[in-house]
Amino acid sequence: MSYTFDAEVWKYPGESAWYFITLPLNCADDITELTEGRRNGFGSVRVIVTIGTSRWTTSVFPDKRSGSFVLPVKKPVRKAQDLDDGAIATVHLELE
Repeated sequence: MSYTFDAEVWKYPGESAWYFITLPLNCADDITELTEGRRNGFGSVRVIVTIGTSRWTTSVFPDKRSGSFVLPVKKPVRKAQDLDDGAIATVHLELE
């Protein structure tokens, strides 16, 4: 299963430099249903992500606050795709 969507990059509040993208709720609902009983630690789901010319394997994590999943966006990807806090990224996400 794969999804393509536009979403905002946001920085985790605090001293850390973690950046995330919150998945749209319709994607989160599908992923929750499709992965029931086979999620990894902390409820994570392995995914393959493409943003611009960057492609990598990571996990999305459930986020109680938003009711969705969050996608961590590492620094090399943010730098290569010129993404900062508040930027809108086109994300292609595939379940691994």
